[in-house]
This record gives sequence, C-alpha cells and structure tokens, in this order.
Amino acid sequence: MTDRRVLPKRRYRVLDTTTKLLGVALVAGGLEAGGSTPTGLALAVAGVASATLTVFLSHE
Repeated sequence: MTDRRVLPKRRYRVLDTTTKLLGVALVAGGLEAGGSTPTGLALAVAGVASATLTVFLSHE
C-alpha cells in the first residue's frame, strides 16, 4: 500500500494547473532551445516531470 498526500480540493486544483502550465512552458523552451540538444532534452524532461507531479497527489 502506498502513502498518498492529500490536499484540499482548491489547493490541489491550483497546484495541478500551475504544474501543467509550467510543464508546457518548459517543453516549449526545450523545443526552442533545440529538441536534440542537451539543453533542450533537459528542459523537456523537466517539463514532463513537472506536468505529471500531481499524479502522485490526492485531493479531498
């Protein structure tokens, strides 16, 4: 059994939206920097990680 963090519904929604927008911005920055360059790949990976952060959280 895994322990999941539980957030109030409003805080979860704000965090979810923020992390998704940050993820999209980082992926776009990675593409702008050059998708096949180390910088571009690092930004893309950071964007995907940010966008999926709330998968491991629960809301009330």
